[in-house]
Amino acid sequence: MTGSGTRARGRRSTAVVLRRAVLGAAVVGVLLLSGCAGDPVAPSASSTDEVSSGYVSGDGSVETWPAPDRGEPVELAGASFDEQPVDIGHWRADVVVVNFWYAACPPCRKEAPDLAAVSADYADDGVHLLGVNHTDDPGTALAFERRFEIPYPTLNDVDASGVAAMQGAVPLQAMPTTVVLDGEGRVVARILGLADPSVLRALIDDVLAE
Repeated sequence: MTGSGTRARGRRSTAVVLRRAVLGAAVVGVLLLSGCAGDPVAPSASSTDEVSSGYVSGDGSVETWPAPDRGEPVELAGASFDEQPVDIGHWRADVVVVNFWYAACPPCRKEAPDLAAVSADYADDGVHLLGVNHTDDPGTALAFERRFEIPYPTLNDVDASGVAAMQGAVPLQAMPTTVVLDGEGRVVARILGLADPSVLRALIDDVLAE
């Protein structure tokens, strides 16, 4: 029984690696091969995999879409790192901010307190924040959330389906990337790289005023 269980776990691990490799190959086709620039910390094995998947450092640039050009609603669902169900479909009619991050990325760490503050300040307005992380294991991700007192869930995107879903709506192109969705779940704005909190708040205010 022990041998068969080990082989089953090995097959599952191989399947996850293959799924990530397939997604990475698709992303590489449209992105430059580079890492999160200016990282003073030696990357872990998982963050090295992320670099090879084609994510590049962003410059904080913002792109917005008027209502007629927002396309279809984004679908993101799964479980958080503390094994709670997550489905942004339950937040329809509310503004949703989705932040793609991983723990070894310096701008992800730098913006974390600002995102936590945005989550707290806009909670009464029905604004929801959701992290998405397909790089870190649960221990690493939960330690990051505790360190920065993150009050909102992060989707444990182990199979990178969340990344793929967002790529279908708006290219990510950097890590971190922050995406603002309107009440219909459509992409309103995208920030590539470190999110300026004043810019993010202005984007949220604009959607709330629609």
